[in-house]
Amino acid sequence: MSAAPADTLKIGKLVVIGVGLIGGSFSLALKQANAVERVVGVGRTQKNLDAAVRLGVIHEASRDAASAVRDADLVLIGTPVGQMPEVMAQIAPALGARTVITDGGSTKQDVIAYARRFLGEHFERFVPAHPIAGTEKSGADAAFAELFRDRNVILAPQTETKASAVTLVRSAWEACGARIVCLDARRHDEIFAAVSHLPHVIAFSLMSMLAKRSDAETLLGHSGAGLRDTVRIAGSSPEMWRDICLANREALTELLDDYMEELEIARSAILNGDAAALSEMFERARDARSRWLLKKPA
Repeated sequence: MSAAPADTLKIGKLVVIGVGLIGGSFSLALKQANAVERVVGVGRTQKNLDAAVRLGVIHEASRDAASAVRDADLVLIGTPVGQMPEVMAQIAPALGARTVITDGGSTKQDVIAYARRFLGEHFERFVPAHPIAGTEKSGADAAFAELFRDRNVILAPQTETKASAVTLVRSAWEACGARIVCLDARRHDEIFAAVSHLPHVIAFSLMSMLAKRSDAETLLGHSGAGLRDTVRIAGSSPEMWRDICLANREALTELLDDYMEELEIARSAILNGDAAALSEMFERARDARSRWLLKKPA
């Protein structure tokens, strides 16, 4: 099919590989926009696929990615990034000459490298993407059509990427209500290591530290909104975030070094009773947060 503006987009067959929060919400949003005729969902577990069909997230389910992508107009790979090489290798021989492929991964340099290696001649129709939206929930039952509304979706097309493929993927995300931003893949990974990957490591680490204590049940029993808000994202998929952290290890470890240095400054100020240093850090953080929230879109 030819690419079209978001308001006239009509995808004949969409295949979503990984019918979770991102893939399922992508399907629901396009269905709500009347922009897709048929959605085939592919996944590893029959239970999740059955739920996706029952909830109307997809029209039909398959456990065979290669069979599912035949005659597809658009394929979204919504699996954890660590699964993408296997998925790409499986589907490449079955992809049509006009099928456009995209992804929803939180890292881009590794995914682009996988696509170059495994998609072969289809690489020119691969459009790397990252929707900046999500919740701590996962699975088909977590999907909802409004997830991407007024949210940014990053596209990182390569020099070989066909303009028609970019137009189709852009139109699909716009039909979901998203705003499109284009970024260099390396810069993308640097940015999201700081504003997404590091916060998840912090939340998981804090919750892990508390859980390992012998008095964990007592501590958590007395906790309130402060801890709940801080570790909310530790409810996210461990598999997905394991893969993201390993894929973006270079940028992430540099930021972890910076963060541990900042923690050491706080520790030293507390240990030494340095109220001025602690106040300076806290006020700088509060002011930076206030400025950020004033500029941040609703």
